[in-house]
This record gives sequence, structure tokens and C-alpha cells, in this order.
Amino acid sequence: MKRSTWPSRSDGSRFSALPPPSINGGKEAERARKHRSSKLHSSSSSSSSSSDGRDFSALPYDVVAKIAASFGVANLRAASLVCRSWCEALRPLREALVLLWWGKRFKHGRGGVRVNLDEALNSFLKGASRGSTLAMVNAGLLYWEIGRKDKALSLYQKAAALGDPSGQFNLGVSYLQAEPPNPREAVRWLCQSAMAGHVRAQYQLALCLHHGCGVDNDIQEAARWYMKAAEGGYVRAMYNVALCYSFGEGLVRSHQLGRKWMKRAADRGHAKAQVEHGRALFSGGEMLKAVVYLELASRGGETGGAHVKNVILQQPSTTSCDRALNLADNWRALPSSSRVVS
Repeated sequence: MKRSTWPSRSDGSRFSALPPPSINGGKEAERARKHRSSKLHSSSSSSSSSSDGRDFSALPYDVVAKIAASFGVANLRAASLVCRSWCEALRPLREALVLLWWGKRFKHGRGGVRVNLDEALNSFLKGASRGSTLAMVNAGLLYWEIGRKDKALSLYQKAAALGDPSGQFNLGVSYLQAEPPNPREAVRWLCQSAMAGHVRAQYQLALCLHHGCGVDNDIQEAARWYMKAAEGGYVRAMYNVALCYSFGEGLVRSHQLGRKWMKRAADRGHAKAQVEHGRALFSGGEMLKAVVYLELASRGGETGGAHVKNVILQQPSTTSCDRALNLADNWRALPSSSRVVS
């Protein structure tokens, strides 16, 4: 069925009215003839370009919808403004994002709405039926949480097949956690998600490479993916990059770079990194800072540095210890989602 689109410049008549007779004779007539000829040539070129496959407004509705299946609000709005045809084709996806928004409100009890998981799931499924991979993934997560893992897996598969990185990541993790697990299939989907820039997939793929799960053990390749995830802001990957540098596993050994990445992880709330960084500060004689990081670690449930902290606190300078504890009380973790420059 032929779809209506915004008219192109070549949609009008190829012919224009003849100019009135010129009082200036042959030269004016010659200029008018050349002008008409150039307009005809331009119109012909425009028409041929729209018929040789470069007119995106002529794409079938289902193709446009699949391309935009994983779009968020901003990208979907921009795509809907391309032409009338795309605006019409993407209407179900715009409706899906509204349903997704309501689903999240019902799931988390936001905006004055009470938590209602049934309504949340219903909204997610309606959005998924309209082709949104974001809604598919959210419905899959909710199914997984309530123990309907078969339903979750089916939705992840649909989202992954449409190229959604989160769907690919969740599908990969699902295969790792399945009974029995399928690590090779997991690695296949994790790799696709990691290559699309999904930091958690990059970290999980690095773990698989590090431990030889579903793929041959390759510590150098594992370190490369740890680094990508760490630079993308993933805190666990920062900690692992610090260990790689400290022990020379997959990366050239460098205590300086190891300490730098350990501090980055510690500043973003990684409890084990806070212990390691606190111990390093203690070894360097920076007692006040050491107490702050060790106290933060213990509050985060990591007790590995408790002995070192107690040794420092037993020293006579009570004022410094009180100040360290006050600093720990007012400490705020850096955002973990922001990208980090090496």
C-alpha cells in the first residue's frame, strides 16, 4: 500500500509559465530560456534521486519501526520529525514510551502513584506489544523478579534480536544463570552488547574471558574489556583494573596506575577499594585520610581494614580522629555513571 509522505521539491509541475514578451529583445529571451532549462534539469534530478532508493520517507513502516525499536524519548522525537511517513510509522512506539513511563511509576511508586506490580507489568507488556524494546526489557525484569523466568527469557530474546544492548546483556546473564547454564550462548550475546557500549556487558564479558567461562581464557583481552567498562564509569571494573595494574595481570605492572584506579573506585563507593586505598594511605603515613576510607569501608560492610583503623584510632591525637569521623559522616560518593578519562 502506498504511503503518503511530505511532498518533495519535485512534486510540482515540471512546466512553468512562459515569461511575457521581452522588450529587450534576444538577450533577455535567451536568459529566460536558460533559466527554464536549468529548472527542468533540477526537477528531473530531484525526481530521479527519490526513485533510486535514497528517499528515506519511502521505507516500509515495519522497517522504520524496527530501526527505532530501542529509541528513547529524544531519539524517537527526532525520528518522528523526519517526515510525515515516519511520524505515522512511529506512532505505536511513542505510545509505548508513555506506557513505559506509567509502568515505571507503578513499579516504583513515583509521582503519587502507589506501588502496583500488576499494573506495572500490564503497562510494560502493552508497550512491548507496540514494539518498544525498552518496554520488553522492563517487562522481562519484572517477570524475572517474580520467578517467571521463561517469560523473561522470551522478552529478552525479542529485544536482543532487535539490537537492544540491554536486552542482549540481560539475555546473556540469563543464559549464565540458567539451569543448566549455557555459557557459550551467553558470551555470544554479551559480546554484542559490549561492542554496542553497554558497560555492564563489557564487565561481564571480561569476567568470562578472565575465568574461561564459555570462551578460552584470555587475561589480556579480559583486561581490555575491564578497561573499557572502567572508562565508561563502571565501579567494579575500576577495581579490577586497579588489581590488573597492581599484579601485572593483562596490563603492564604499574603501582602508580593501580593506586589511581583504586582511588577512583574507592571515591565511587566500592568498599573493597576503600579498604585497599586506606591501607595504601596508612603505609604512606597519611593517617587522617586512611581513617576516612577505612571507616567508609566498614560502614559499607567490608571489615578487612578494621585492624588498621583501630591501630590509628588508638594513637593520642583525638582531634584528628574526630575530624576523620566527621569527614566520613559528610562524605558523598562520586557518580558512578560518568565516563572516566584514563
